[in-house]
Amino acid sequence: MSELQRILVKPSRLEGIVSLSGAKNSALRLLAASLLTKRTVRLKNYPARLLDAELHVEMLELLGKSCVVTNEDSIEISAIDRGQAPPTRLEWSKRSIRNTLLILGGLLARHHVGSVPLPGGCKLGERKYDLHVMVMERLGARVWEEGDYLCAEAPSGLTGADIHLSLRSTGATENAILMGALAKGVTRIWNPHVRPEILDLIAMIRKMGAKIFVHGQEQIEIHGVSELDGAEHTVINDNMEAITWVAAAAITKGDIEIMGFPFGDLEVVMAHLRAAGARFYAGEDSLIIRGGKCYPIEISTGPHPGINSDVQPVLASWGAFANGESRITDLRFPGRYGYAEELSKMGLRTAVEGDMLKIFGQGGGLRGAQVRALDLRAGAALMLCGLGASGETEISDAWQISRGYMNIVEKMQALGGQVTIQN
Repeated sequence: MSELQRILVKPSRLEGIVSLSGAKNSALRLLAASLLTKRTVRLKNYPARLLDAELHVEMLELLGKSCVVTNEDSIEISAIDRGQAPPTRLEWSKRSIRNTLLILGGLLARHHVGSVPLPGGCKLGERKYDLHVMVMERLGARVWEEGDYLCAEAPSGLTGADIHLSLRSTGATENAILMGALAKGVTRIWNPHVRPEILDLIAMIRKMGAKIFVHGQEQIEIHGVSELDGAEHTVINDNMEAITWVAAAAITKGDIEIMGFPFGDLEVVMAHLRAAGARFYAGEDSLIIRGGKCYPIEISTGPHPGINSDVQPVLASWGAFANGESRITDLRFPGRYGYAEELSKMGLRTAVEGDMLKIFGQGGGLRGAQVRALDLRAGAALMLCGLGASGETEISDAWQISRGYMNIVEKMQALGGQVTIQN
């Protein structure tokens, strides 16, 4: 989806059955983990049409991997034997994604050297990569910037160490796992962020032969091995997509059955939504959500099992259709409220006070407008509000949404949504 494309949304009631795609936040990490081995890695339930996944596959191919996608939901990654060592410098001129930091970790772990473009992704407040650098240095690497590249080397290989994270960083935890798997000795990650996507990463690397032990939320212990094998692994379902459909059903007063609902990953946020008026019925492998009246919500984001920061823009759309004041506090990325200005173009009144976003909902009453998707989840929030607004909503920079939602327009159309892509 190019940056010139727009999504047009008209008021709609969503009704029907929708199946979740594989999780973007898991799939990209698993792609990076394929760099740890020269053998074949096969992923099922793989969200092949995500824009970020497509970019990541291109990066792997530049680094000497063959990537074959079949049926839009599986991929086979294997090494290409060119009779020489694969490249360790990622020559890349397209839009960067933050996952390049994990690519660097994978290269450093297996080849003891690597260079990648400085990371991109969603511009959420003051996202930095100092913790990634700290992890690499703790494991014995030298790290430096060279123009627009981040470079690292450990000529004698990485050595296990105790890594104390000052905050529960998802990316730093993931990179420590990738590098610790092939480091000499034992690596202990203290204060890690143990969330579903990280457990999925650990599950696959264990299949590859890694020795990883998770001690609750306190510590992850990794006993390094000399090499890793290939593996076949099924990507977990996308919990962010699941919450998006829950909000969509409520906002449009619809009736949606969500197949493959990840109940265990979303207990806290679903408890908040139940208190805020969500009417849902759990089956063995699905959740039926029936739109009722949205009540104001008050949430704070935090490490798992708390509410993920990614969820808060979607929950803001819920607050837009509630009567009264909703409050959202994002402790991880306090600057992540830029989308509120876009929602104000649709008639929603909001206010940012310190780390808190206040949403003064009037039970809907939004009107269609020309708005811009500032990032992935902000774009999803605008789509949801457009479904419940009067008139037509035109969302520019719609490519942001395709970074993390596979076939979102087609899925909404199948549920009765008046949603189209415009070049």
